[in-house]
Amino acid sequence: MAPDDTDKPPTEDYLSPHQVASLLHVSPVTVRHWAAQGKLSFVTTPGGHRRFPRAEVERLRRAQEGVGGGTRVLVVDDDRQLVGFLLEWLASLPEPLLTESAFDGFEAGRKLIEFRPQIVLLDLMMPGMDGFSVCRQIKEGNGGEAVRVITMTGYHTPENVRWARASGADACLSKPLDRDLLLKEMGLAGPG
Repeated sequence: MAPDDTDKPPTEDYLSPHQVASLLHVSPVTVRHWAAQGKLSFVTTPGGHRRFPRAEVERLRRAQEGVGGGTRVLVVDDDRQLVGFLLEWLASLPEPLLTESAFDGFEAGRKLIEFRPQIVLLDLMMPGMDGFSVCRQIKEGNGGEAVRVITMTGYHTPENVRWARASGADACLSKPLDRDLLLKEMGLAGPG
């Protein structure tokens, strides 16, 4: 029996957090935040698992497809802890954001097609396909000029900034990230 099959309500009218995430093209972390913030109603099973009414999930999906559905942000970094932090932080913002993550350049390519982000937060130094290559592929792809790519690096040297810009990056930020600067580069209103 799969973990998501435990403690299901008696009907198929409820979805697990992973099913909701898959249907809405967001991460499970985003689904948990929506539930905690009251943006998505749920029931709790006797075993303590959240289950979401299918009708409520469909309502949210229709809202996403309409005007004001939220800006789509893809976070690409091989540092899973940083990705988790960024997803949680983005979910806590008042702006309606839809988030997804990828942990390498190849996964990012797949997510770009499926998720169609408007903003990509992209680590430059990843194994396999590095951020410079991913950035070039985004910007050279169909509609890539409309995608805002913000690169991030722990090696914020003039050379890396120059190479990131030459690859098409709209900005190159230093890690650890300055959240106010990140909001500004994303085009989102900062606090205060």
